[in-house]
Amino acid sequence: MANLAILAAISLMRWLPVEREPRRGKRGSELAALKRIRIGFRTSITTLFVAIVLTVGLSLVYLSFERVNAIIRTAANTFIDKVAEHAGSRIETQFRDVLDDVEILRELPNVTAARLDNPAVHFLMSAMLRRHSQLFNLYVGYDDGSFLEIDFIDRAGAAFRERLDAPAGAVFRRLIVRPSVNGIPRTATTTYLSDDLVAISETVAPADYDPRGRPWYVGAYEPDASVLTAPYVFFASGQPGYTLRLPIRKGQRGVVAGDILLKEADAILKQQRLGQSGFAFLFDVDGRIVVHPRMSELIGQRAGSDGSPIALPQLTNVYKDGLPAAAQAWRSGASSKQYFDGEDGRTYLASFRSIGTVGSAGLMLVALAPLDEFFATVLKNRRYLFLLTLGCVLAALPAVILLGSMLSRSIRAIAAETDRIQRFEPGGSTRPHSIIREIDDLSRSVSTMRKVVETFSNFVPKRLVQQMVETGVPMRLGGERREITVMFTDVTDFTALTERSGPEQVMSQTSTYFGELSRTIMAANGTVDKFIGDAVMAMWNAPVLDPDHVINGCGAILACQAATSRLNQDFESKGWPAYHTRFGLHVGQAVVGNIGSTARMNYTALGATVNLAARLEGLNKVYGTSVLVSEEIKRRADSVFLFRNVDRISPKGFAEQFPIFELLGKRSALDERTTAIVAEWERIYAMLDKREPKISLTSLDDFLVRNPEDGVARHHADRLRVMTADPIAA
Repeated sequence: MANLAILAAISLMRWLPVEREPRRGKRGSELAALKRIRIGFRTSITTLFVAIVLTVGLSLVYLSFERVNAIIRTAANTFIDKVAEHAGSRIETQFRDVLDDVEILRELPNVTAARLDNPAVHFLMSAMLRRHSQLFNLYVGYDDGSFLEIDFIDRAGAAFRERLDAPAGAVFRRLIVRPSVNGIPRTATTTYLSDDLVAISETVAPADYDPRGRPWYVGAYEPDASVLTAPYVFFASGQPGYTLRLPIRKGQRGVVAGDILLKEADAILKQQRLGQSGFAFLFDVDGRIVVHPRMSELIGQRAGSDGSPIALPQLTNVYKDGLPAAAQAWRSGASSKQYFDGEDGRTYLASFRSIGTVGSAGLMLVALAPLDEFFATVLKNRRYLFLLTLGCVLAALPAVILLGSMLSRSIRAIAAETDRIQRFEPGGSTRPHSIIREIDDLSRSVSTMRKVVETFSNFVPKRLVQQMVETGVPMRLGGERREITVMFTDVTDFTALTERSGPEQVMSQTSTYFGELSRTIMAANGTVDKFIGDAVMAMWNAPVLDPDHVINGCGAILACQAATSRLNQDFESKGWPAYHTRFGLHVGQAVVGNIGSTARMNYTALGATVNLAARLEGLNKVYGTSVLVSEEIKRRADSVFLFRNVDRISPKGFAEQFPIFELLGKRSALDERTTAIVAEWERIYAMLDKREPKISLTSLDDFLVRNPEDGVARHHADRLRVMTADPIAA
């Protein structure tokens, strides 16, 4: 808050008039009189509002009808664009939702391995059908002729159920076609299932259905194949629709697909409100109308039941003039909003959208409506505009007066806040003046804050200065002994990374990295002490007291790891190398305070606690770990976080050995497998601690078979191999 106030004051000082010694004579008297003029902020903003609104409002009333026409055209553009955007978004969502599930389905191991009888696959397919009301069925066909299909029976209407002669209570139909094996002909097993997928009846018959000849299968593996087929009559339901299909890229060669009924997209488009005559429809890149409010009329009886593609109506045949040319202009790069004259003599406004989800299928949406329908209401009520404008001004006056009062109080509050800031360090420079009373009050506070800014500029980082001001840490050299939690970080192989990148990229990437880590540390109540090359030193419980400094330090490390992971995704998208960070954390007594000189101070921590935290960070390279902490950290945070034993070390400068631990995560967020691995490791480590080399090595080797990437286990195993091979050398 203090820094924000200081920055605001500095910005205001750029334009506030500065008080100067007035000249003698008439000019000096005029300046003195000007300084005595002080206009209230509420009066200023109310007067300005009334003047602007009356000027603009009355001017709009007297605009010519052509101007009103232009405004209505703009409003019509916005309205129809929103309708097209809404309809397009819903159609895109319809395709995207189905496409997402089809993509999931084709990646399942049981699907790629063509395990047609797997109940888990059947359950998943039925769940997807329940979730998507536009889906009639889902199916998978393979290049050996095998086929699996799950139908939602009632989606295709009562006629489909009657044609199937489905038993009562049947919700799904499952069809499995098995290929010919050892001379045994292909068979088709049809099973009717209840809502919870319990079989009601089942029949087996010779298979007369081959997926390899169906429109959705043919050409699915072509490089330019569309995920959307042309509309055709579905074999199972006898109804026209379109199919989303995706080829299986690994495992058994085949295609996963789902049928979407045309009536679902038609219902979406009919819901769009475009006046009395407006409507929306879909067409493709070849000018074929795919979905239209009058689709049944346009297609007529051309949609047969033999599974052949529907003869779709052409845009140029349905609309002789205007709309085809507007569509061509849009596709050539013109605006998505087009005007054209229809065959009925009316001017139409159309808005075009591409349905991007279906990719190379080239599906497009157009929403159109007669322009004169947008004018009717406005023309009818035009005579009320003048009175409405005056009424709006009068109605808004109380709110404006209230707003002026609130803003005035806000500015006075800012001035009062800056007055409080001055108590940290007295000011002494000449203050600027303004004829606005409230700004004049603020400028008085700005003059006192200038001294504070000058003092604060000696400290980095700014967050540390804020904390020192808030806690009243003296602005002089010296310190105190206090228990703190200290963290050190380092980027793995940073030197090698910088040598492979340009200086601008290194600076930009590292600055982004430091900024994200700093925000994460400060969010966990930590203080960033300094940046040392690619390393960060941070501490808790100084200068601000923090009773949970150990817990917050552990939590900050996990949050920094998550933040670095997110950053690395962004770095990799830009072609930058990923940053992998190592952490060391220790808690203990240290001397904290200001060191340096009176001209330049640095608030930091010194002592063995700091040295051990830095040493722990460096030891990550030895054990192949990311986070190493001391025994005291583990003892205080063990109820919240999961740790494991790593080793006992004798750091340089320390007389005794220290147990060190690896921080693995928050207990509540870890799964049972991780907990079990840690428990197994602790049993092995107990044997290591008892100095049983051969037994320990056998256990370590078994552990590494299941966890080959475990650096701690590998370190101890390598050490024991040397020890057992040459005990004297070890």
